Amino acid sequence: MSRFFTTGSDSESESSASGDELAPKPAGGAYGKPLLLSEDEEDTKRVVRSARDKRFEELSGLIRSLRNAMKIRDVPRCLEEFEGLGRAWAKARGVVGDGGGTPRFYLRILADLEDFLNELWEDKEGKKRMHKNHAKALGSLRQKIRKYNRDFEGPIAAYRQNPELSDEDEDKKSRDSEGSSLSGGEGDDDVSAFLKKKEERGRGQRPPQDEDDEDEDDEDWGDSDSESDSESDEDDGKFTSLASKFLKKDEDKRGGERKKEEKARKKLDRRSRRPEEEEEEEGEWEKVKGGVPVAKEKPKMFAKGTEIDHAAVVKKLNEILQARGKKGTDRAGQIELLQLLVAVAHEHNLGAALEVKIKFNIIASLYDYNPNLAAYMKPELWQRCLSCIEELLSELFAHPEIFIGENVLEESENLSNPEQPYRVRGCILTLVERMDEEFTKIMQNTDPHSQEYVERLRDESRVVAIIARLQRYLQRSGGTTEELCRVHLRRVLHTYYKFDYGTRQPRRPTPENITAEGAPEKKEGEDDEEEEEEDSAALMERLCRFLYAKDRTDRIRTCAILCHIYHHALHGRWYQARDLMLMSHLQDNIQHADPPVQILYNRTMVQLGICAFREGLIKDAHNALLDIQSSGRAKELLGQGLLLRSLQERNPEQEKVEKRRQVPFHMHVNLELLECVYLVAAMLLEIPYMAAHEFDARRRMISKQFHHQLRVGERQPLLGPPESMREHVVAASKAMKTGDWRSCHGFVVNDKMNGKVWDLFPQAERVRAMLVRKIQEESLRTYLFTYSSVYDSISMETLAAMFELDLPTVHSIISKMIINEELMASLDQPRPPS
Repeated sequence: MSRFFTTGSDSESESSASGDELAPKPAGGAYGKPLLLSEDEEDTKRVVRSARDKRFEELSGLIRSLRNAMKIRDVPRCLEEFEGLGRAWAKARGVVGDGGGTPRFYLRILADLEDFLNELWEDKEGKKRMHKNHAKALGSLRQKIRKYNRDFEGPIAAYRQNPELSDEDEDKKSRDSEGSSLSGGEGDDDVSAFLKKKEERGRGQRPPQDEDDEDEDDEDWGDSDSESDSESDEDDGKFTSLASKFLKKDEDKRGGERKKEEKARKKLDRRSRRPEEEEEEEGEWEKVKGGVPVAKEKPKMFAKGTEIDHAAVVKKLNEILQARGKKGTDRAGQIELLQLLVAVAHEHNLGAALEVKIKFNIIASLYDYNPNLAAYMKPELWQRCLSCIEELLSELFAHPEIFIGENVLEESENLSNPEQPYRVRGCILTLVERMDEEFTKIMQNTDPHSQEYVERLRDESRVVAIIARLQRYLQRSGGTTEELCRVHLRRVLHTYYKFDYGTRQPRRPTPENITAEGAPEKKEGEDDEEEEEEDSAALMERLCRFLYAKDRTDRIRTCAILCHIYHHALHGRWYQARDLMLMSHLQDNIQHADPPVQILYNRTMVQLGICAFREGLIKDAHNALLDIQSSGRAKELLGQGLLLRSLQERNPEQEKVEKRRQVPFHMHVNLELLECVYLVAAMLLEIPYMAAHEFDARRRMISKQFHHQLRVGERQPLLGPPESMREHVVAASKAMKTGDWRSCHGFVVNDKMNGKVWDLFPQAERVRAMLVRKIQEESLRTYLFTYSSVYDSISMETLAAMFELDLPTVHSIISKMIINEELMASLDQPRPPS
C-alpha cells in the first residue's frame, strides 16, 4: 500500500493506485526509488551516539583486552593495554560526571591489575622460567601501576574494604552480565552497568527491579499518555479506517509477548547453568555443600573378599603401571597407590622379593613425576626418593638371596617360590646414577646465595653414603666389572674437588650406633675396610687404581685420571700431578672428547696452574693457565656460566643443553683468583723481559692479556689509587719497571688484595712470603736490565741492601744472567784482606 494515500473513499484510492501502476515509470531519478518503501526501510532509524557512550565503549574494549591478557599471563600485552587505558581515561574523565568521581569499574581493574602483578612478582620460580621480554615488561609495568595508583589511593582503599557492590548495583550488574554474556567481557559488564546507572539518574527514574519490566518499557510504543492522545487526534484526519492503523501494532504486540516468553525461558536456563560455569572458571575453589567437606578416603586396593596373594598383588601392580606415562595420569596418586601396595604386601607377608619389585617401581615413578628432563625434583619428592633408595638397599642387604638384574625377563621372575632363588627385574645402579644426576640438577637450579642451597647441599653426605653402600653391595653380590667401574667413578666425582684439611678421624660412638656390647654398630653391608680412617688422598688412590686396572672404556679412565690430577694439585702435590698429566698424554687427544670431559680437563689444568703458582713455579703456572685465560671465555670453558655475547649464537635448545652441563656452584673455581694468579705470573715474566728487550724491534709478547691490561691502564685520563684487582696488578707492574720492589709489593699484597685473593689460599702466609721473594728477585733483574748501561761497576752488597736479599741469592741471580748472556758484565772477585 502506497504511503501517499488520501482521505477519500476506497474506490477513489483503488482507481488512483491502478492509475499509478499503469503510468510509465522513469528508469532512474528521484521518482522511482522512494515511492514504495518496505517495512524494514520504514522502521530503520539513525542512531546518534553521545560522546559519553563513545568514551565508555572505548574503556570497555580496553578493559576486556586487559583482562584477557591477564588470564593468559601475557605481561607485554598487559603493559600495552594499560598504557592505552590510561590515555583513554584521561580523555573520558571530563564526561564521567558524579562530581568528578572515579567509577567503580575503573577502580576494580586498577586493583585487580596491581594484585595480579604482585602475585607474579612474588612467584620466584615463575620469574626464573619467565622469558626475558616478559620479565622486563613485568618490572616496568609494576613500577607504572604503583606510580599510577598513587592518584587513586583513597578510592582504591575504599574499594578494597568493600569490594562488593550495593544491592541496587549488584542486581543491575547481574542483569547486565546476563544480557551481555554473548559479548562476553567483564569490562563490558562493568561499563554497561555504569552507563545504565547514569542514564537512570539523568532521567530521574528508579532502576528497574526485573528484566521483564525493562522489556515492557522497551516495547512500549508510546512514551506518555499526552503523546498518544495528540497522535490519535492527528491520525483521525488522515485515516478513514482506525482498524487499518492499529492492525500492525496488535500483531507486533503478540510477537513481543512471544519474545518475552522466550527471554524468560532463556533466563531460567542461564540461572541453572551459572553454578557449573562458576566451577569451570574458578576451578581452584571447592564449593562446600552441607557443611565441611568430608575427608578424602583412601582408595580401595582390592575388592571385598578378594584373596590377597602374590598373583593378586602382581596383577594390581601391572594395572597401576599401565597408566604410567599416559596423558592425564595422576602421578602423585600413582605413587600413593604403589606405597599402599607395599604396605599390603608387607602386611600379608608376601615376601621381600615382591616388596623389592614394588619399591623399584616407586622410585621409577618418583623420577617420572616431572616429564620434562630439564625440570628438577621438588624438595619433598627428593627426600622421599632418598628414603626409598635407602630402604631398598637395606632390603637387599638383609636378603642376599634375592638376585636383581636388568637382564632378568619378567617371565622368568621368581617372587613367591622359596625353593628356587628369588629373581627380580631391575637395576639398582641405574636408579642410583639417576639419583646422582637429579642431585646435580637440584644444585644447578637453586640460588647459590640462598639458605636453600646450603640445605640442599647437606644432602650430599646421604648421596655419597648411598653410593658407598651400593659399591659394597655390588662387591658382595658379584657385580660385573663394568658396574663396579661405574660406581667407583661416581665416588671419585664426589671426592676429587674437596680439600682435605686434616686426616679423617675414626667414627666415634654415639648413642644412636652403640650396640649392647658397647662397640660401634656397623651398618648393613659395611666392610672392615679402613674407609673411616683413611683420608681423601688414600681413598682417591685406591679408587683410581681400581679404575686404571679394571676399566675397558677410555672415558671412565680419562675422567679418573683428570680427577686424580685435580686432587693432587688441590693438595699441593705438584710433582705427582705434573707427572701423571705428562704420562697420560691427555693433552694430545682431549679435543676429541665429549664436552663434559673437556670441561673437566679445563678445570684440571686451571688447578694445576694454581698449584704451580703456590709452589713458586711461575713459568709453569703461566703455561698451564695461558690457554684458558687467553681465550677470554674462562667462565664458559670451566662450565661456570654462559657468556651473554655467546647466547646470540645459540638457539634455545643448544642453550638448554649447555646449561645442563654447568658445574654446581660449590665446585666452582674462583675466577677472580684465577685471573689474579695469571696476571701476577705474567707480570713476573713480562716486566724483566720487556726491560731486557726494550729496543728490540722483533720482541714478542709473552702474554697478550697482560699487555692489554697495561694499555688500558695507560689510557686512563685520571690516575688515582687502584681499586680493582686488575688496577692493582697494573700499578705493581709500573713500579717494577723502575725497580721499586717495595711499591710493587705494596700494590700486590695489601688488605684489599688479601681479602679478594690471597686469603682464599689454604696456606696464605706461605703464598705471601713466596710473592715477596719473587718480587724482590724479578725487581733486581729488571733494575740490572734497565740501569746496567749507567753503571761502570756496582757492588753486590749494595744490591743486596737495596732489594733486601741475602748475598748468595744476589750472586746466584747475577751469575745466571751473565751465563745466559742476558747481562754483559763480569764478576770481580774482591782482593783478600791485607
